[in-house]
Amino acid sequence: MSGKYRYVIALLLFLAGAINYMDRAALGVVAPILNHDLNMTPAQLGVVFSSFFVGYSLFAFIGGYFADRFGPHRVFSFAMGGWSLVCGLTSTATGFASLLVLRTLFGFGEGPMNSTTNRTITNWFPREETASIIGFTFSGQTVGSAITGPIVGFTALALGWRAAFVVIAVLGLVWLVAWRILGSDRPADNRRVQPAELELIQASRQRAHATSEESADVSLKTLLMRPSTLGLAAGLFAGNYMLYVFISWMPSYFTQQLHLSIKTMSLVSMIPWLCGGIGFFGGGIVTDAVFRRMKDKLLARKLSAVVPLGLSGLSIIAVSNSSSTPMTVGFVALAVLFLSASLQACWATIHELIPAHHVGGVGGFIHLIANMSGILGPTLMGLAVQYLGGYNSGFLLGAIIDAVGVLGITLLIPSGMARGEPALDS
Repeated sequence: MSGKYRYVIALLLFLAGAINYMDRAALGVVAPILNHDLNMTPAQLGVVFSSFFVGYSLFAFIGGYFADRFGPHRVFSFAMGGWSLVCGLTSTATGFASLLVLRTLFGFGEGPMNSTTNRTITNWFPREETASIIGFTFSGQTVGSAITGPIVGFTALALGWRAAFVVIAVLGLVWLVAWRILGSDRPADNRRVQPAELELIQASRQRAHATSEESADVSLKTLLMRPSTLGLAAGLFAGNYMLYVFISWMPSYFTQQLHLSIKTMSLVSMIPWLCGGIGFFGGGIVTDAVFRRMKDKLLARKLSAVVPLGLSGLSIIAVSNSSSTPMTVGFVALAVLFLSASLQACWATIHELIPAHHVGGVGGFIHLIANMSGILGPTLMGLAVQYLGGYNSGFLLGAIIDAVGVLGITLLIPSGMARGEPALDS
C-alpha cells in the first residue's frame, strides 16, 4: 500500500471498534440465557447493563486526556489489554453482585476507545478525509455488534455463555499484538510512512489550523465550558442513548416482544447493526461530500449531524407503532442507521471546533457527557419493561431525547465560526 499506509491504521482502528462492540454487546446477546442461569430480574439486568457506563464515561475523558499527553498508541494498548482481560473474566460471574463489579471494570477498560480513536485520526489523516475515516473506523463498532449475534449466540448454545466471553477476549489480545507492531502515535514516527504521504497529512492539518493560531493558548478548561462543546455533547448524548439501549436490550426485545428463538434472534439482530455500519461509513462519505461543497464548513458538519438524528427519532416512534415483525425489525434498522450517521458527524464536528492539541481531551469530555446516556438508558428501559407496561414507553423517551439533541446542536453551535473564535464563549 505504497503512499497510503494511513489506511492500515484505519483498518486497525476498524477492527478495534469491531472487537470493542463484540465484547460490549456479548452480554446482551446471552442475556436471555444468563438471566435464567443467574436468576436476575429485568430491573437487575438493566442496572448491570448501565454499570458498564460508570467506568466507561469517566475513562472516556481520562483516556482522551492521556491520549493527548502520552500518545494514542500507548493508551490504546493499555485499553485493549485491560478490557480483553475483564471480558474473559466475565465468564467467572456467579450472580448479580459479581457481574455488576466485572461490568463496571469492563467499562473502565473500554472507556478510552472513541476519544483515542478520534485523536489517532487527528494525527494520521488529512482534514478532508476526517468524516470518511471516522465513518469507516466507527462502522467497525456496528459490524462488531452485527457479528456478535451469530458468533456469541451460537457459541453460547454450543459451549455455554461463559465460553463465549473467553473466545472474544482472545480476539482482543491478537489485535493488541498487531497494534504494537504496526501502529505509532504519529505518521512521522512510523518508518513505513513515505515522505509524500507524510507531507500530505501535515500540510492538510497545518491549513486546518492556520486561521486559528490565536486559539493555541486557549486552556482545556475554557474549551470544556463553551456552549458549543456542551451543544455537541447534547447531540452525542442523544445519539448514544438509543444506540446503547439497542445494544443492551435488542436481543431481549426480539425474544420477548417479537417471540423469536435464540437462534433466529442471533441472525436477525445482524440486520440493524449492518445498517449501522452503512450509517457510519456511508454517512461519513456523505458528510465529507457536503463539507467539500459548502463554504460554511461548520454548518456542513452540523447539518450532517442534525438531519439523521431527527430521522432516527421518527424511526424509533415507528418501532413502537409497527404491526408486524418484519416492519419492526426494519424500523429498528433505520433507527440504528440514522443514529450511526449522526454520531460520526458529531465526532467530525469536533475537528472543526477544537484545536488539534486538545482534540483528545475535549473529545473525551464530550464523550463522558454523552455516555451518561449509557448509565440512564439501559436502566430506564429495564424499569419500563418491568414497571411501565413494556418497551414502547422506553422507545418514546428515546425519541424525545433525540429531539433535545437536535435542539442542542442547532442552538448552541453557531454556524460560520472557526476554532477558538470568541463567539464560542458567548
